[in-house]
Amino acid sequence: MSKTSQYVSRQSDENGIIAWSDEENQIWHELITRQLGVIEGKACDEFLAGLEKLQLPTDRIPQLEDVNKVLRATTGWECAEVPALISFDKFFELLANKRFPVATFIRSREEFDYLQEPDIFHEIFGHCAMLTNPAFAEFTHTYGKLGLAASKQDRVFLARLYWFTIEFGLLKTPDGLRIYGGGILSSPGETVYALESDTPERKPFDAVDMLRTPYRIDIMQPIYFLLNNIDDLFDVAHLDMMALVEQAKALGLHAPRFEPKQKQAS
Repeated sequence: MSKTSQYVSRQSDENGIIAWSDEENQIWHELITRQLGVIEGKACDEFLAGLEKLQLPTDRIPQLEDVNKVLRATTGWECAEVPALISFDKFFELLANKRFPVATFIRSREEFDYLQEPDIFHEIFGHCAMLTNPAFAEFTHTYGKLGLAASKQDRVFLARLYWFTIEFGLLKTPDGLRIYGGGILSSPGETVYALESDTPERKPFDAVDMLRTPYRIDIMQPIYFLLNNIDDLFDVAHLDMMALVEQAKALGLHAPRFEPKQKQAS
């Protein structure tokens, strides 16, 4: 999170309103209308129920306060306007206080299909619908409190838990696999890949296994972990997670399922 961002977050005015440009609103329109089609039959029911509650506009970027009204009424969460990149300390502090960080910029057309940094489309569309779900909201809150109190070394392990649940989690349902992770739900390519490709391994949920599994942020995921029910996140929130981190440390990391990232020539 310390690297330089090419994006600059937009600042809201004294009324909490951000004056998005016509082009920015158009990019949102194209992103959300495309993704609403892609997730059909692939997103979990809890995500779709959250979208129904949020009533996100398709013609413009929503104002954070409009999202906040719904989150406060359902689970007591709200969005927090943040710069494009924030420190891990700030990230965990916000989650521990039921505030979900939303970087107030939207991707450029050059990075329309994929960008490494989470923009407002990823944060609002990908995550906020699930934050209306009590189990998901409690898990995220507990995760923030754990991370805030954890050492720098332990945070590296906890990051894997976040990655394989909140960002890239899958759910087993009577109708087949469905997606609840925002990193998948905001990506057209990964939405299809996660459920339909034979390439990735799909493993049962196991917290210690997750904590030991390396990942890369800039590739399609080689491994996904499956929850049996979204309410299982209540149980995960009440595990002694830091004891599990110690177990994972003692056992060591699994071998990566991907090639190391090539260093760019300076």
